[in-house]
Amino acid sequence: MMNTTGSNNMMSSASASGNNAQSPGLKTYFKTPEGKYKLQYEKTHPSGLLHYGHGKTVTQLIDGQVTLAHLKDKPVQTQSQSSSSLGVSSGVRSAAARFLGGGNGSRALSFVGGNGGNKSVSGASSRIGSLGASSSNNVVGNSNFDGKGTYLVFNVGDAIFISDLNSQDKDPIKSIHFGNSNPVCHAFDPDAKDGHDLLIGLNTGDIYSVSLRQQLQEVGKKLVAAQHYNKDGSINTSRCTCIAWVPNGDGTFIVGHADGNMYVYEKSKDGSGDPSFPIIKDQTQFSVAHARYSKNPVARWHICQGSINSVAFSTDGVYMATVGRDGYLRVFDYKNEQLICGGKSYYGALLCCAWSMDGKYILTGGEDDLVQVWSMEDRKVVAWGEGHNSWVSGVAFDSYWSAPNSDGSGENVVYRFGSVGQDTRLLLWDLEMDELVVPVRRPTGGSPNFSTGSQSSHWDGACPVGTLRPAPSIRDVPKLSQLVAHRIHTEPLSGLIFTQESILTISREGHIKIWMRPGFAESQPSNSDSLLSTSLKEKTSISGKVIGSSYKQ
Repeated sequence: MMNTTGSNNMMSSASASGNNAQSPGLKTYFKTPEGKYKLQYEKTHPSGLLHYGHGKTVTQLIDGQVTLAHLKDKPVQTQSQSSSSLGVSSGVRSAAARFLGGGNGSRALSFVGGNGGNKSVSGASSRIGSLGASSSNNVVGNSNFDGKGTYLVFNVGDAIFISDLNSQDKDPIKSIHFGNSNPVCHAFDPDAKDGHDLLIGLNTGDIYSVSLRQQLQEVGKKLVAAQHYNKDGSINTSRCTCIAWVPNGDGTFIVGHADGNMYVYEKSKDGSGDPSFPIIKDQTQFSVAHARYSKNPVARWHICQGSINSVAFSTDGVYMATVGRDGYLRVFDYKNEQLICGGKSYYGALLCCAWSMDGKYILTGGEDDLVQVWSMEDRKVVAWGEGHNSWVSGVAFDSYWSAPNSDGSGENVVYRFGSVGQDTRLLLWDLEMDELVVPVRRPTGGSPNFSTGSQSSHWDGACPVGTLRPAPSIRDVPKLSQLVAHRIHTEPLSGLIFTQESILTISREGHIKIWMRPGFAESQPSNSDSLLSTSLKEKTSISGKVIGSSYKQ
């Protein structure tokens, strides 16, 4: 049974400022040891614009994907004749997260920021052909747009929606519709050099790279200057499930598919496909094949049987983690194309994964309703958490949080992380490795406590490189206690994102809530350019340790 101590500490109120009254049983603020988190405002989409080309039941399993992104200073001006209004004010630190809901693929929501005018003109949206952009009722030309700020980009049905994170308007400022195809994953690169910084993967397997800035400037009815990959399934006909830019990869990105294959693309190369990869002889074995010609995709990684549900890179780009339909976490040395370690869920598919900022730990969640913490140093599960009543669809470390009274010495480091699930709940957890008590074996006929006996064989050293471990006995791994357990939405949740100012949660229906941190909740978001002065790469991990994968083989 779920521990409801955290829930009992939740405080409710009738409504949040600027929002309609909440559904019965939903909270509008909750308490943690550091203070109160308050529901500041919400984001959603006009329901009348949605179209489910392949049936609502199927497409809802891949809705609600989110990515956070920040548009920096505008480069050399290549503005089109028309541009969109952006009621944009302050920005937040660039970050990215992928959200996974259901067993069919990762969910991503993109957040991108900007500064610009706040004018709006009511107008009807339009859908153009099989691939087109529709201007929502808040889009006009705006010559004052200076190309900076923070936005939310999320997908529902056949549409990508873009909202201004810092405006309290619920409706998006732009929508892009894809007709009979549905966008299912996307990713943003804040350091893109040639302007193409937004990737979009479709359920048809097609992939597009575009300039987010250009999409915001353009009132028009199509994606602007889009590069098309895997056109009409020329390389792979299965749906895209996850997509990511390779950190420090100079325009390299990867795309995972429902058939267990992942493809590597280089933005600088021709988008036309080279289908001449060899046949995969053993679907159960990891393999990498390289293209024969200098075209995209440049490589194919066969990861697993069944869908690759989520992918995440360590901050420095050295390691890549994947989780899949087969229930395995796999961690790779990306540059050397080597499987390092991995292991099995207790039951069913794994749906989501996330790295700690220092590269030491990986979170996973999935159909066993559990959250697991993996150690790169030990190459095994070192803790697990129970509290969700349904599939865990999103996990993330809070890299902006530091433990109270932390002196930054790096001793007794505490990690804060969160999880959301299809049970509509947000859970927050504190991981303090020095305080974890490793269970020990009970002697035959002994007492059911852990005061006697020896440690489980699960702790007998790190497993060899390249080993996929079975799920350990749940009694052999320390159990975490949840800090907060909170029902926050009426629909199943697909992901969460931590920013310096807030926690953002998104439902599978594409409804986003912004929960302001203690200290930020008392004032409206204002000029937060100072929050952006340090890039994500420069951020140190909690307790002041330097970012980077510290694991060594």
